[in-house]
Amino acid sequence: MESGDLKIFQAVAREGSITKAALRLGYVQSNVTARIRQLEAELNTSLLHRQSRGVSLTPAGENLLKYADKIVYLLDEAFKSTRNSETPSGSLRIGSLETTAAVQLPGMMLEYHRSYPEVKLSLSTGHTSDLVKKVLDYELDAAFVNGPQNHPDLEELFTFEEEMVLIAEPGEASLQTALTKPQLFIGKGCFHRKKLEHWLKEDHQRTLNSMEFGTLEAILGGVSAGLGVSLVTRSSVKTWEEAGKIRVFSIPEKYRRSVVKFVFRRDLFRTTAFEKFVEQIRHFSERNETSKALG
Repeated sequence: MESGDLKIFQAVAREGSITKAALRLGYVQSNVTARIRQLEAELNTSLLHRQSRGVSLTPAGENLLKYADKIVYLLDEAFKSTRNSETPSGSLRIGSLETTAAVQLPGMMLEYHRSYPEVKLSLSTGHTSDLVKKVLDYELDAAFVNGPQNHPDLEELFTFEEEMVLIAEPGEASLQTALTKPQLFIGKGCFHRKKLEHWLKEDHQRTLNSMEFGTLEAILGGVSAGLGVSLVTRSSVKTWEEAGKIRVFSIPEKYRRSVVKFVFRRDLFRTTAFEKFVEQIRHFSERNETSKALG
């Protein structure tokens, strides 16, 4: 069993498609198919259920993926250990909530890039649940998520705290009438969506229809046009509020607090690039807290 075959199998499992895995890896589809069949023959078992719309893992495939993730990760870590030096370099794969990526991270990442230009820094966005899974599956080195997670395999670093607000169209009369409108969120795994649903349930209010949008910008446009309301961080809608495009309502103290944490696996090999990034997060958090204390 070769590590290259495991990487191909890992890509097919993640993409749910041989075609998509081939595109991601830069291989021809027939080569990927042949390598998977070779791996199945070597193990004398089927790893994939092949369907017209793609592939899914058999029980044997699910077991192998767990080991493939660890083996590929350890090989990558071994490579990093030989290349690690006092000068930060190499790749650093970071995940983030979209609101955090849009508001909090640009300045931090620009500062980091200027300080350590040899680091290949990548940023992908998603929901907390998806980002945590990618960190646990070794697809990301770390991620900014809503916390706490309290997972035994994760370490968590407090980054900052934000205020949650309810946003509605400019002419919305009151918070109570706003809560009768449809809810606009980014997918089912959205932390803000769960918070609003929990609030309505505890307040004995009916949870209404939800609409799903791909980006924060699309949600803001929908809210401004009167399609519904959403629960977001105040910092992410500041410019829209100042421009009069939306109305912002403060919400009960119990639901107002949103904590963002930086999470990573406990077994992560901490390169110099990673340590410098963590150092910058700590400085960012300290500046943020000082700014809040000064008013």
